[in-house]
Amino acid sequence: MNLYTLTAVSPIDGRYRKQVEKLSPYFSEFGLIKYRVMVEIEYFIALCELPLPQLFEIDKACYAELRSLYQNFHIENAQHIKETEKTTNHDVKAVEYFLKEKFDELGLSDFREFVHFGLTSQDINNTAVPYSLHAALNDVYFPLIDEIVNNLSNLACQWSDVPMLARTHGQPASPTRLGKEISVFVERITKQTNPLKNMRCSAKFGGATGNFNAHHVAYPQVDWIAFANNFIENILNLERSQFTTQIDHYDKLSAIFDNLKRINVILIDLCRDIWTYISMEYFKQKIKAGEVGSSAMPHKVNPIDFENAEGNFGVANALFEHLSAKLPVSRLQRDLTDSTVLRNIGVPIAHTIIALNSLLKGLNKIYLNENAVYRDLDKNWIVVAEAIQTVLRREAYPNAYEKLKELTRTNEIVTEYHIKNFIDALDVSDKLKDELKKINPHNYTGIKI
Repeated sequence: MNLYTLTAVSPIDGRYRKQVEKLSPYFSEFGLIKYRVMVEIEYFIALCELPLPQLFEIDKACYAELRSLYQNFHIENAQHIKETEKTTNHDVKAVEYFLKEKFDELGLSDFREFVHFGLTSQDINNTAVPYSLHAALNDVYFPLIDEIVNNLSNLACQWSDVPMLARTHGQPASPTRLGKEISVFVERITKQTNPLKNMRCSAKFGGATGNFNAHHVAYPQVDWIAFANNFIENILNLERSQFTTQIDHYDKLSAIFDNLKRINVILIDLCRDIWTYISMEYFKQKIKAGEVGSSAMPHKVNPIDFENAEGNFGVANALFEHLSAKLPVSRLQRDLTDSTVLRNIGVPIAHTIIALNSLLKGLNKIYLNENAVYRDLDKNWIVVAEAIQTVLRREAYPNAYEKLKELTRTNEIVTEYHIKNFIDALDVSDKLKDELKKINPHNYTGIKI
């Protein structure tokens, strides 16, 4: 069968294609080839700028033409490289041959042997892949996560004064404010996202086994370490790993995947809380004409956006876990297992993007049902027991906790009537009784943060 969205094996390229197609330029085979071409071109230009003696006379006007090879890279170029790969059976070598052909076309045949000079394929892969990841996070992921945070911040502000019954262990607990509970997630996400934004991906660049063997034997007078550091850090804006085998050790990538996984865990927590509030009728969902919640039950409006988000965050995290645990492990100076695994980096990113879109869609559909929120508070006067016993302890009233325990640990519903009768029966001043009677589930919400 030909590949269409309806015939794709993966839902990423099928059902959810429209949601994740922005990732295609970064994580597709086309994207990987393009970034390899970019690294090869920028490396050649860096050699010219060094300059190597054989490249001293090169006309710098050719730089723009060379950069256009990746800036204007198109699908036909990638297909040509893939055809070459059928012969070479080596993907990076096919890129090298493509560029040498282009050098001939540009009148740069005298310099074609400096394409991929002294490098191994992993000097290209271990720069192209982290570069593409860094670009995808900046261009696609961070704007979406920022939109989620801004949405939550607006809800937190909107609901900052809404009292709400808290539940610890699923049981009624001291009241809180809905806005503050949303702010909990704003803070958690922000604290995990900020360091991720400042984390540069690591890259390996040092020849076949990381020691610049080929570079040094050809040009022993050149400080290749300084050259590589400048190339990776100032031109590609990555962080060069100083001591490597044939491949990067991937510890930095592992840290990035762990960070993304932690953010997803926080968002799973958010999805489950919102889902529960919907089931408690604290939130209602906007109804869209023509939508169906159940094939059998006409009344249903299911919280499917939060469920979809939770499911995709879970799939993403399973893959992030594997990437994080597998990539830093390689036999001796290198085995090939990292190669096939690295090709899947875009998969958990894609599931994360799908989840973020679903979460954002769900957040935009909910609205507050104050009646349900206030009804729960009115049904649970029992929660002011903490406040009463604390004020009584302030006044050194004997066995205050135990007396409230005796009142509240009962199978009977404790109402406003019971609480006020209890206060009236206390052997305290009328002034203190008035103070205690002013406490209710709606105002016993602590400090507004």
